Amino acid sequence: MAELVRTIGTAVGVFAGTNVDDIIVLTVLFLSARASGRPRPWQIWTGQYVGIGLLVVASAVAALGLTLVPDRWVGLLGLVPFALGVKGLVAAIRARGEDELPTVTVAAGLASVIGVTIANGADNISVYTPMFRTIGLADSLITVAVFAIGVALWCLAGSWLGSHQRIIAIVERFGHWIVPGVFMLIGTVIVLESGVLTGGGGH
Repeated sequence: MAELVRTIGTAVGVFAGTNVDDIIVLTVLFLSARASGRPRPWQIWTGQYVGIGLLVVASAVAALGLTLVPDRWVGLLGLVPFALGVKGLVAAIRARGEDELPTVTVAAGLASVIGVTIANGADNISVYTPMFRTIGLADSLITVAVFAIGVALWCLAGSWLGSHQRIIAIVERFGHWIVPGVFMLIGTVIVLESGVLTGGGGH
């Protein structure tokens, strides 16, 4: 019993510690969903599960010694949210002076939500891999179950944070500038922290 509690506690700590920044992404996505209708909530939930699920699978494969891409090159995935942000910013600039405000949407569908989720959590592989390498199959399955519950709690938290009417009103008015800016910032941080530009590793 003590072993189970320790495994669950470790899994909770690892998930929370590696996905704190994901709360920001989820909040922005749910704000976008409420302000513009895209992406739809089910796409955010599904995108989170698929994205984090793929990260866990990649970590498990890497734990078996089958790493194909150096950790620092994973940081290039930060270009995904950055590119989405640039696209949104260009749309906002083009729409200046028009009566109708442009959409606040940056991640408009399931594929883009999955892409942002993977990009934002790619550096987690460097944490998950040694963990899966050192724990057994049973503990790995328990850890995955804890992660699955964690994703649900994270989505609920993001939805709650993104449900405040005052914030939604601000996003509806200025979101076509704010949301792209947030995504560009997230992408920049991912690339810089990975060390891919300096030849080093941030993790």
